[in-house]
Amino acid sequence: MTEESEVKLGEALDRAAQGDPAPGSEAQAAPEIAPAKGSGAEINLDALLDVPVTLSVEVGRSRVPIKHLLSFNQGSVIELDKEVNEPLDLLVNGTLMARGEVVVVDGKFGLRLIDIVSPAERLKKLK
Repeated sequence: MTEESEVKLGEALDRAAQGDPAPGSEAQAAPEIAPAKGSGAEINLDALLDVPVTLSVEVGRSRVPIKHLLSFNQGSVIELDKEVNEPLDLLVNGTLMARGEVVVVDGKFGLRLIDIVSPAERLKKLK
């Protein structure tokens, strides 16, 4: 996939993620993306819409030597690299896609998205 088609795919996914149809209305069809010049094949995102992905929320990270890791036991406290009021990272299959804040709804944790990572920023992290 060329860089141009990767950017177009990222933009299309962002548009699809931001689309929020009103309840009861038909969902918008996924946009088709023009293939790279000379490839002769068309990319149809409909085939990808049912592919499951893993979403995870990262509270923070810490880097410790193995000797410290081996000394951890129940009740140990590990200092993370995030401040209390910093947004948490939403990872999709291990790739940063958004940032948000923790919410509790009906006794369950959730993440309210406050920032979607731009396609250009995501592409930088892939390289």
